[in-house]
Amino acid sequence: MTEQTRIVTSTDIPGIPMARRGKVRDVYDLNEELLIVATDRVSAFDVVLPNGIPHKGTVLTQISRFWFERMNICPNHLISTDVANFPEHLQEHADMLAGRTMLVRRAERVDIECVVRGYLIGSGWKDYQATGAVCGIGLPADMPLAGRLEEPIFTPASKADDGHDENISFDTMVGMVGADTSERLRELSLQIYVEARAFAEERNIIIADTKFEFGFIDGELSLIDEILTPDSSRFWPADQYESGVSPPSYDKQFVRDWLSDLGWDKNPPGPELPEAVVEGTAGKYLEAYEQLTGIPLLGTQASEE
Repeated sequence: MTEQTRIVTSTDIPGIPMARRGKVRDVYDLNEELLIVATDRVSAFDVVLPNGIPHKGTVLTQISRFWFERMNICPNHLISTDVANFPEHLQEHADMLAGRTMLVRRAERVDIECVVRGYLIGSGWKDYQATGAVCGIGLPADMPLAGRLEEPIFTPASKADDGHDENISFDTMVGMVGADTSERLRELSLQIYVEARAFAEERNIIIADTKFEFGFIDGELSLIDEILTPDSSRFWPADQYESGVSPPSYDKQFVRDWLSDLGWDKNPPGPELPEAVVEGTAGKYLEAYEQLTGIPLLGTQASEE
């Protein structure tokens, strides 16, 4: 395996405490700052699978960087993705960190997943079939699967570290974080989604839905974590979209489909993925980056040049 296709599924930085290990990201504590390393781990049905997806962590980091740099609607936590700008004691780990790592400002996280839906799919579709609404928001009758909503809707969820977020009403959100913060989060989330969706559509990508995380930095609500990636959003190829069916996507759909066909019971440990599924999934992540940015990821330096 070449250096370019090295798969990183676990990280360790001696002497630097790990604040949190998520399904994909390893977060290190640098006191006033955090180091977020996006690994190549892949999860499905809340289970991290044994083998990773080449380039996945780099794609997630570089897409986040792309959006953070172009979105001026509110502040964000990004300081740099260029290892040359990281603290000196991290330079010796450049081979592991390069391209897949964000140095960010520490934020006081708001424990709400700010979900915006522009199309009727996933849990929103199931909710609509059962109630005619999504998270209590009434929708027109007879909407099809994957149908475009006349206006995007904000459907928050409680933020859970174990991966089992729960949809909540806006009123419940107000009770958790207050009316002013809730109104501002809804406003920002919808603004960011609408701007990003219009940009992506010009590049033949539909952003069907997405989720944002926010935190307070110096008293100001700021975007944190990742933003508008294939892991936090549903990306569909616009030229293959039709309502009434579940469209193909630029993410780990290969993985989910293979696991569903396998008949796996969705309990750990997860099965090892065959090479064809790994390669197909890697190709979709790379395609998403290149389609959005117009720049191929491989063969270029993933830094702020």
